[in-house]
Amino acid sequence: MDNMYSKSGLLSSAFEKEIDGKQTGLYVLTNDIGSEITVTNYGAKIVSLMVPDKNGNLVDVVLGHSSIDEYLNSEEPYFGAVCGRTGNRIANGKFTLDGKEYTLAINNGPNNLHGGLKGFNAVVWDVKNISKNSIELFYLSPDGEEGFPGNLSVTITYTLTDDNALDIVYKATTDKATILNLTNHSYFNLSGEGDSYIGDHILTLNADSYLPTDNTAIPYGAAETVKGTPMDFTTSHAIGERINDDFEQLHFGKGYDHTFVLNKQSENEYSYVGVCESPKTGIKMEMYTTEPGVQMYTGNWMTGGFEAKKGHRYPERSAVCFETQHFPDSINKPDYPSVVLKPGEIFHSRTTYRFSI
Repeated sequence: MDNMYSKSGLLSSAFEKEIDGKQTGLYVLTNDIGSEITVTNYGAKIVSLMVPDKNGNLVDVVLGHSSIDEYLNSEEPYFGAVCGRTGNRIANGKFTLDGKEYTLAINNGPNNLHGGLKGFNAVVWDVKNISKNSIELFYLSPDGEEGFPGNLSVTITYTLTDDNALDIVYKATTDKATILNLTNHSYFNLSGEGDSYIGDHILTLNADSYLPTDNTAIPYGAAETVKGTPMDFTTSHAIGERINDDFEQLHFGKGYDHTFVLNKQSENEYSYVGVCESPKTGIKMEMYTTEPGVQMYTGNWMTGGFEAKKGHRYPERSAVCFETQHFPDSINKPDYPSVVLKPGEIFHSRTTYRFSI
């Protein structure tokens, strides 16, 4: 690979390393209007995402690192990554499937988070196809990996469309019944990565209810209405407007870290999630997904304790994540949409983030 810089200032050679006997690299996607996404096959991570602001300047709107070594040693292992096999949390790291109990790693309080100690964010994916504006990544998760049953074959396709959208398509098959909840964990700041606070971003979500959780971020079960609470984004609000309200759910997570139940006409419908906008750059991000929920996380546990891209630091609440997904702890909540994948079935999920000004 030539040693070249991306528009976002990343050096491709800084992403070349052998990990687990596989080669990592940095892959650059562009569209006809000059936007750019860079992806590394380590963790299927989106490293940078350059889109035009209201003045026509390209702005990098996702947080990340400048080299593979920084990713390997990061205190924030999920920047731009795919989380799996199960994004979000499983209570006490335990679940039963087809009468057999499975035990997973406990890596977040008393719970299993984002697939365990070495989830999909920390494995090297195979690059299957790459074109000017699209990359297809593949990973075979062997039976028993991180405690999950079944050989699971996963394909992710990232496409940068000419209408300035990042389109993510997930497909998976298994040879034994297993559970699966894939999501992308990009940390967005539409004022540009390195901007210190997303509280000024204006947000609307197509969600009339959300899942209240206990203080370990496991939902109790039933969804509750957002009406009359700081969780109500059915009309536009600044993200920071009510983030410090005296509301138990916000105390638990030090801010927003909750699944919003998306309004759907039918299961797996590809539909509108919401829109987020920076008043500084005028960059607007519209979101669509086939998933039943979106986990909104306002970077409440970030510390600013390390240097990242361009020497920037990322303090608390300097980004917001919109992780489209099935609900946390679904396997232990029979009323939730199912995360079970069986042999002969094809898992299919699609999420789109579309940028405009």
